[in-house]
Amino acid sequence: MRGQIAETTIKQVFFNPTNRQLEGHFLFPVPKGVVITDFEMMINGKAHKAEFLDAKKARSIYEAIVRRAQDPALLEYYHQELFRVRIFPILPQKEQVITLTYTEVLFKNNETVQYQFPLHPAKHASKLIEQVSIHLDLQTDRSLKSFYCPTHQTEITRKGDQHATLGYEGTGEAANRDFKCYFNTDNKTVGLSMLAYRQKTDNQGFFFLNLSPGVDAKAAVLPKDVVFVVDKSGSMSGEKMKQAKKALRFCVEHLNPQDRFEVVSFSTEAVPLFGQVQKNTQTHLKEAMTFLEDLEPIGGTNIEEAFAVALNAQKTERERPFFVIFLTDGKPTIGETNQEQLIKGILAKNSKQVRIFTFGIGVDLNTHLLDQLTEATNAYRTYVLEDEDIEVKVSDFYTKASSPVLTNLKLQFASSMRVSEVYDKKIPDLFKGESISVLGRYRGTGKGTITLTGEMNGVEKTYTYVVDLPEEATAQAFIPNLWGARAVGHLLDQIRLHGKSEELVESVTRLAKRYGIITPYTSYLIVEDEEVAFQQQRLPVERQVLRPRVRGPIIHQRPSHPMEQEMMQQMNSDVQEEVSLMENKRAKGGNATVEASKQAEAFNRASNLGEVANQKQRLDVVDAEGRRQNLGDGIAQVQGRAVYQTNGNWVDAALSAPENAKVTVQKIQFGSDAYFKLAQDARAAEFLALGNNVNFMLDGVGYQVVE
Repeated sequence: MRGQIAETTIKQVFFNPTNRQLEGHFLFPVPKGVVITDFEMMINGKAHKAEFLDAKKARSIYEAIVRRAQDPALLEYYHQELFRVRIFPILPQKEQVITLTYTEVLFKNNETVQYQFPLHPAKHASKLIEQVSIHLDLQTDRSLKSFYCPTHQTEITRKGDQHATLGYEGTGEAANRDFKCYFNTDNKTVGLSMLAYRQKTDNQGFFFLNLSPGVDAKAAVLPKDVVFVVDKSGSMSGEKMKQAKKALRFCVEHLNPQDRFEVVSFSTEAVPLFGQVQKNTQTHLKEAMTFLEDLEPIGGTNIEEAFAVALNAQKTERERPFFVIFLTDGKPTIGETNQEQLIKGILAKNSKQVRIFTFGIGVDLNTHLLDQLTEATNAYRTYVLEDEDIEVKVSDFYTKASSPVLTNLKLQFASSMRVSEVYDKKIPDLFKGESISVLGRYRGTGKGTITLTGEMNGVEKTYTYVVDLPEEATAQAFIPNLWGARAVGHLLDQIRLHGKSEELVESVTRLAKRYGIITPYTSYLIVEDEEVAFQQQRLPVERQVLRPRVRGPIIHQRPSHPMEQEMMQQMNSDVQEEVSLMENKRAKGGNATVEASKQAEAFNRASNLGEVANQKQRLDVVDAEGRRQNLGDGIAQVQGRAVYQTNGNWVDAALSAPENAKVTVQKIQFGSDAYFKLAQDARAAEFLALGNNVNFMLDGVGYQVVE
């Protein structure tokens, strides 16, 4: 890509599994809003001319395929233009390689340019695609600031101030959604990119905001003070200590020239290397390497004294960013051991607002202690399990956090924008080459200003941006789901760390169900909620989304019913424990609490749908017919909300909400004239594309499509 002009080259390999020669047609739907200026397809080294079909002609082809094959999948592209190419012959038991190249003018909104690749059609193939590989090369005329992909987990490499590459590889799940990435250019120190989603019938919309300083070599990287604190108690013996030493050596070796640092080890007592932070000189580096090499694991765990020494290591120049990187594998056993008192004491000493980044090693530690420290100091937490590499986790983090550009960030939205429910509640510091994503809701429309303030070398800096919030914008349907993940992650942390309340539990249940945020705990809440609603005759069985999949309630803290006990036994013991302990503030250690913390943090920091989808692990259950399945499977995202596949039916989360139980439902026969008349509405067509049996809600009316 060069600016707003993108040339896309696609190489696809098809296989004919039959014993006869086949003829086929290659259909390529044109992304909405895209202007394609050149389109060429190579088959066996020969150029083939593509037939361009406008939306009306394409619709008739889609409709014919749906009627003939009884497959509504292509209705998703019912309102889009189409390129079609005849492919012949496709020899039996042979591969056919097709290379397609096209040039397009990219869409730009709020100074943000979008690139989209229609990966989604591959989900309709008879078999999962074996592999998807995407490589994108971006070059811009001005300073490149934000460059991100909110739909997939990608690797972005900055090649310079105006050049970056993006890579993605996936199998199986790669076809769940179209691939989208965004970038913007800006001469400001920090660039702001803003996307919005809002249906015209909704009274408020969603926004996705990205902040990035880019990698401009001239941009000021702030000198920082950092204290590395490492646990050397007896439990750190063996491979743990070896990896911890390697990780800290990496961090020390990658300090910036103007940085200052200190190393503190602790077990029964805390031992500083220098006594306070020192300049990054060769002499001090050699002393640090020797100090780390000589560490021997022995003794107890005095966390109180470790923080007392670390937080007192910076004597002067408080305007410099000050970080503590804390590694431990245990619970406090010496000094103050009461969690509440220990946290209170540490935060009282933290008058300089030091960021405390924690790395919990293993599962025999106090997750509530570490999580509350990071929450209170606006930092990150990371957990390293027994089979994971400490060095990789720590070095990956430090590579990103080694170059602060702006600290103590605050966002101020114009009152006319009427912004609410913003996540993160606290905006973290901004580092060179990295970005921060913020999600929220808005009610106001039209142009408004966003003001970003932060500190640079002790001086407050202010940046102002003008954005335009639309009354209707439905192209970025991933935004509500990402917002839902952030909201659920925040609420889960509140329950874990501060105790449950009826309001919190109700909010988690409602949001998790609407946006398909599936965890062991949220699944338990959804099933329990549906059970109660069904018993009270507020929710008919055909509108339930999780309860019909299993024989009874999936999980419960104190199972009393025999069926409930049976379901508990079918689930992984760690998952059972995680759910049982979620609402128990006294439960602060063990594998279950580590997993719960990791999952909540993943949602809190999620910046793409790939990160959210990864959280469906450990959710295997057995349904009423004895079939094993994962509760995270069979969930589609349509128009910013979840649609669940249950017993052969797709059920819209909006239609399954108890408050919509009395909504009038129109029954429509699949493939009938009424069916295709409904498909004329592009919004309805997205739901119809899911399958032959779909239940959904549109403009306050329910629809039930049946075969």
